[in-house]
Amino acid sequence: MEFTINDSDIGGFVRTDSYDDKVTHELAKHYHEIIKLLGEDVTREGLEKTPIRVAKAMQFLLQGYNMDPAEILKSAKFKEDYQQMVIVKDIDLFSMCEHHMLPFIGKAHVAYIPNHYITGLSKIGRVVEAYARRMQVQERLTTQIKDCVQDTLKPLGVAVVIEARHLCMQMRGVQKQNSVTTTSDFTGAFLKDATRKEFLQLIGTKLM
Repeated sequence: MEFTINDSDIGGFVRTDSYDDKVTHELAKHYHEIIKLLGEDVTREGLEKTPIRVAKAMQFLLQGYNMDPAEILKSAKFKEDYQQMVIVKDIDLFSMCEHHMLPFIGKAHVAYIPNHYITGLSKIGRVVEAYARRMQVQERLTTQIKDCVQDTLKPLGVAVVIEARHLCMQMRGVQKQNSVTTTSDFTGAFLKDATRKEFLQLIGTKLM
């Protein structure tokens, strides 16, 4: 299975999706049986191709297993003496709750203070994507992003905040429609109250 996401020469975004035929076939067989067990007629027109569609959709939604977040950062790692806070906020996030296999959707805010090395800004968003496109819990996702940036760039500190709505809470269970889950994790300089407060103020401020 191969998923590639490349910057185009004109600054746009080109995504090439390819699927493992064997995996697609095996998944489709299982989804065919699941649909039948749920009481539907999998042979009717609207559902006839659904098992294949779902098999491909799941491979796309969980493509993060085929991505190396550390290599994403290293691919655009540059020496630079800048040592002030770098924030990439409002990164759209789509992930799959591992408990019920229902989506959780939200935004990630990531900051780091460089220590001689920076990375391309788009790479931060791709690291979020690489970890989010897996079966996840929000708490682990937050820490994985933080650890990847810290271990790869060795900055003076990293801060990650994720805000998300979980469909497992909205569609089933307690069915609370307006609940938002917030998680955070910090290293280094962001463990200091003043630095952490500055970061939290900036991600809550509309500067554009």
